Amino acid sequence: MNTTVLDKPRADLRPLDVTEIDPFIDLKAEIDRLRRQRNAVILAHYYQDAEIQDIADFVGDSLDLSRKAAATDADVIVFCGVRFMAETAKILSPQKTVILPDMAAGCSLEDSCPPDEFRRFREEHPDHVSLTYINCSAEVKALSDIIVTSSNAEYIVSQIPEDKPILFAPDRYLGAYLARKTGRDMTLWQGSCIVHEQFSERELVKLMGQHPGAPVLAHPECPGHILQHADHVGSTSSILNYVNGSDADTFIIATEPHIIHQMRKKAPDKTFIGAPGQDGACNCNNCPFMELNTMEKLYLCLANMAPQIEVPEEVRVKALRSVQRMLDMSPPARPARHEAVA
Repeated sequence: MNTTVLDKPRADLRPLDVTEIDPFIDLKAEIDRLRRQRNAVILAHYYQDAEIQDIADFVGDSLDLSRKAAATDADVIVFCGVRFMAETAKILSPQKTVILPDMAAGCSLEDSCPPDEFRRFREEHPDHVSLTYINCSAEVKALSDIIVTSSNAEYIVSQIPEDKPILFAPDRYLGAYLARKTGRDMTLWQGSCIVHEQFSERELVKLMGQHPGAPVLAHPECPGHILQHADHVGSTSSILNYVNGSDADTFIIATEPHIIHQMRKKAPDKTFIGAPGQDGACNCNNCPFMELNTMEKLYLCLANMAPQIEVPEEVRVKALRSVQRMLDMSPPARPARHEAVA
């Protein structure tokens, strides 16, 4: 792993830890003070806790957040998300300092696709073009031909010549969904998101029976047996836009449930029900990696300016090339009602 933590202490004081935080401190006020002092921009993924979303400068999905941060004059990017997202921000903004509240905030899709194994996978299929979902490490991005997101993947697949075989990694469910949608045969890496594969079809069908007429909105990282019940399948921004444009008053949401916070803010008169997990009542659909980030850790990472994300320049340049190919092949930008495009 080439990503490293730089445990740089603050210039004025030794590093603080969680046990040293004054229990009476106004965390929001202190974060705001440090944000101004550091000239920092705070990014929050839709899957973060509500209080982190509410204090962020931008809320959205990983790629769009990184692009928004790159367009600012901030010196510091605080990425409240997971490690691969912060790496993407560093890839796009190498001159900025990128910090992550908790370096342990990983991703099951990234973990499922170690760079050395992915390199062998590519070597075994030398005639294939490699389309790789953005949920992967900087090293895997550097080994890929084109990065894709859940919102632009179908559009990009349509531009690959039909006689060119495709490798798709690391999410087998998103890859299978794209294969069904496009009719293209793909060789799939067998990774998955531990959040989206936890939804129970049996419990979902029960819930649909309790709320007849409520549209089921699902992320394409869900397995096919969940997607077959969905009225709309799309990225988080697509799901949010569907909610805003629908006349329905109740929705069943099959993705990480922290996104419901934004839905309630946009449509407070509507009802949103998270799709159930295996026992119908667990909170197993909360991303455990996203939940590692807290307001306390957000404060500490700004106070200590650590942990920092570093991507070796050789890796960064190669990863940027595959990201730029994606941007060049993406649909023309359209005005959106939400912060995210990914």
